[in-house]
Amino acid sequence: MSVEILPTHTPRHFHAAVERACDLLKRGEVVALPTETVYGLAANAWDERAVRRIYEVKGRPSTNPLIVHVADGQMASDCSQDWPDLATRLASRFWPGPLTLVVPKSEKIPAGVTAGGETVGVRWPFHPFMQAVIRGCGFPLAAPSANLANQLSPTSAEHVRAGLGERIPLIVDGGESNVGIESTVVDVTGEVPRILRPGMIGADEIAAVAGAVARGGEGGSVLRSPGLLEKHYSPRARLVIRSWIDEADLVRQIGELGGVGEEVWVISHTRLPLSGRISNVVMIPAEPEAFARALYAELHRGDQAGARLIVVEEVPVSGDWDGIADRLRRASSGG
Repeated sequence: MSVEILPTHTPRHFHAAVERACDLLKRGEVVALPTETVYGLAANAWDERAVRRIYEVKGRPSTNPLIVHVADGQMASDCSQDWPDLATRLASRFWPGPLTLVVPKSEKIPAGVTAGGETVGVRWPFHPFMQAVIRGCGFPLAAPSANLANQLSPTSAEHVRAGLGERIPLIVDGGESNVGIESTVVDVTGEVPRILRPGMIGADEIAAVAGAVARGGEGGSVLRSPGLLEKHYSPRARLVIRSWIDEADLVRQIGELGGVGEEVWVISHTRLPLSGRISNVVMIPAEPEAFARALYAELHRGDQAGARLIVVEEVPVSGDWDGIADRLRRASSGG
């Protein structure tokens, strides 16, 4: 299969890309589309066969559910047999945006979307291209990140092309993702909302609308959200999280980890090695929104440069950083 990559940088290109994406999606194909969080691998959420194709392309375990993306409140309501009042309140505050709400699923949602569970994650994305495609199709889109299972999420069309290559017919280039990590996922099926996956909408913001907030995944054999696997969001290189006093301390730690020369890639945000003793060093902003926006792109750069060890400076222990810390912990699991 030869992949087609379409730009969106002018109104004419935007409209043509919407038409092409809608045509393929209506025929049951899967396509890669930009969202404000990361690029998604999208298919008709009502179509069981199309949904199965997402799992095949990604090599994704069938036990890992998908998020359904909508473009208005009615479409969101159609995904749930009983839309909770709390979901309405949170949606009114944060939609469209990087928040996924886990609600009781409707009969229209195929079992493949929810990994056999009785709940479904629903999100109204902010990205104008994703919204235009959903409206053009007239149905919601199931769309996990557009990468092979457990690997780094893509934040550019080039990341998708490098990861999925010829597995899909279309990649739409909507520029770099503005948020940079996946959405916050909140389960609103109980009396107290539970954050299953942290993101850039933090617990304090959720609590300001909902009151008390619980954190962490619930037990059980069926996952209610993607992003709960212990090893996830991982570069090909070994990733470790470290803090260091000074450059000499960092060099010592890299030596203990077995890192050598050009094979080491360091990502810092406060303590930047300057002497040149470490060949590949990048500094990204020490502010959570900007850090999140840059993180996956820098991890991709390390992989593309052939790094075997990526050292990321430890991030602050703070609610603003919870989503970033979660991604780094899962990416470094086993490392």
